[in-house]
Amino acid sequence: KEKADAVSHGATGKGNDQVRFELTFKSLMPSIKIIAPWREWKLKSRQEEIEYAKKHGISLSVSKEKPYSSDANLWHISYEGGILENPANSPDDKMFQMTVSPEKAPDKPTVIDIYFEKGVPTKINGKKYGPVEIVEKLNELGGKNGIGRCDVVENRLVGMKSRGVYEAPAATILYIAHREIESLVLDRETSHFKEILTVKYSELVYYGLWQSQLKKAIDGFINETQKNVTGSVKLKLYKGNCVVLGRTSTKSLYWEKLSTFEEDDIYNQKDAEGFINLFGLPLKVEAILGKKHF
Repeated sequence: KEKADAVSHGATGKGNDQVRFELTFKSLMPSIKIIAPWREWKLKSRQEEIEYAKKHGISLSVSKEKPYSSDANLWHISYEGGILENPANSPDDKMFQMTVSPEKAPDKPTVIDIYFEKGVPTKINGKKYGPVEIVEKLNELGGKNGIGRCDVVENRLVGMKSRGVYEAPAATILYIAHREIESLVLDRETSHFKEILTVKYSELVYYGLWQSQLKKAIDGFINETQKNVTGSVKLKLYKGNCVVLGRTSTKSLYWEKLSTFEEDDIYNQKDAEGFINLFGLPLKVEAILGKKHF
């Protein structure tokens, strides 16, 4: 579209971002020239960058007191560097921009209802929103209730460990809500297998393999699983906690008459004895023969 013959990015030579950027460039335009100043110039630290910018009148949001490496978009804000480089140090509460401290959040909880249609959130409290509006609204509601802070030590693709602190209110809320609808509509085997694929899918994205065959293949599986992920989840947002109050779906596989602890005429409890005998047969055989072998 831009008829570009080169692209540039500001990722450091130590991070994962450079890999994600450049693998995407190579997938879409294999011959394009990539310019990565961090890997070429003589400035070797953020402190040197700050001093260089100040010398040349370039305005920056960072300072010697707050030298954090920070990236922000609709989905999150990330922080690295400064005092965070020591994993024993607690983040300074003044650092956070999207969320209030849970201790300072309102004493009255915020209760919301999120509606999903085929895996996609479309309504909050019955009001329809576009995808961007959904995230913006939940960032606002979650942020003021202290939801979405995350402090992790991660394993970078380039071989080192890194400590990062994140704010992602909407992502946190949507993850919990979406999980609850899936718990109603996905059968056991699909649900368990999806948990396995979740880790691999996350790795592929983290490693910059967005355009890979495997990632696209897993996309197909995910798309299939989302066909029945339709319903509502009621949540309580309170002082850093996102508590599930209830969930409903017209596609639900939860059968109250079958699951009840009260009397029912559907499930024959005597069937459980035969099932347990067959399911536990390998353990029984091992116990009997094991005494002979050991």
